[in-house]
Amino acid sequence: MSYQLTIEPLGATIEVEDGQTVLDAALRQGIYLPHACGHGLCGTCKVQVCDGEVDHGAANPFALMDFERDDGKTLACCCTLQSDTTIEAEIDEEPDARVIPVRDFATTVGHIEDLTPTIKAIHLQLDKPIDFQAGQYVQVEIPGLGQSRAFSIANDPADVAATTRIELNVRKLPGGAGTTWLHEQLKANDSLRVSGPYGRFFVRESAQQPMLFMAGGSGLSSPRSMIADLLSRGCTLPITLVYGQRSREELYYDAEFRALAAQHPNFTYVPALSHEPEGSDWNGFRGFVHEAAKAHFGGNFAGRKAYLCGPPPMIEACISTLMQGRLFERDIYTEKFLSAADTQATRSPLFQRV
Repeated sequence: MSYQLTIEPLGATIEVEDGQTVLDAALRQGIYLPHACGHGLCGTCKVQVCDGEVDHGAANPFALMDFERDDGKTLACCCTLQSDTTIEAEIDEEPDARVIPVRDFATTVGHIEDLTPTIKAIHLQLDKPIDFQAGQYVQVEIPGLGQSRAFSIANDPADVAATTRIELNVRKLPGGAGTTWLHEQLKANDSLRVSGPYGRFFVRESAQQPMLFMAGGSGLSSPRSMIADLLSRGCTLPITLVYGQRSREELYYDAEFRALAAQHPNFTYVPALSHEPEGSDWNGFRGFVHEAAKAHFGGNFAGRKAYLCGPPPMIEACISTLMQGRLFERDIYTEKFLSAADTQATRSPLFQRV
């Protein structure tokens, strides 16, 4: 059985299979709906049900409040149709966005390498080429859990197109069943299923403004792909990466970015360590990402586009610092890494939009 879904204000009507989520159906037919976590945690994909019946599914009560359900709101990533339905979504026009239909891929695990004590690089060979925009992510099905997890593609789209290999950087989260399985059970030559691409985190190149990337932890994945893509295509605009970790042993791909900075005069790399032991030979910045950026730019960020990727506390600190330094919401783009523990604080109080 299937149902008809009409999406306003686009006026598009698509077919949704029984049990298929609204978000999945739309993305697979090349229609973008705003979304982020994909698991009912963040509320980014909230839409208005104008007509018809839906099942809200596993929407987190903090992302979809009871009064919102009563008002006809639902989360596209969780809800399924119970009848022919019409929804209304807030869809912004983005001249730099590519809308690429989501597809399923069978993959074979290549080599797995330890990047830090808590982060592994997992290299996957796809059964067919994947088209994606630098900054996007894939959903990885975790065998035995019946669940999937989102991981950003960490390599240059041009390299992926040539090799059909993608790299995922996976941080082991305390108590995280999915990341624990990937760290402790996955091995070379295993099979995994992934789907993608997903996400709306990409470079606004048409703005022709200097770019500032701020990353923490395994949030380096998206900026690494975006920066590699820009430089490989000959971008000459100023590009700055401010990247933070706790200690030197966790600062992965440091040598790679230092080499890029030496090779490309328009690229500046600013690493920062927040908990590096005193007395070590580290001569770089000591402190957090937002502090390093403030020091590097003298507290003035005006005239730039900023791309933030990392855990929610880092994102909030960076937004505050950027806005104090004359950069505002229209020029700040974020990619948060959300877990169930983050569900009560997924929207920045400084932003009108997510």
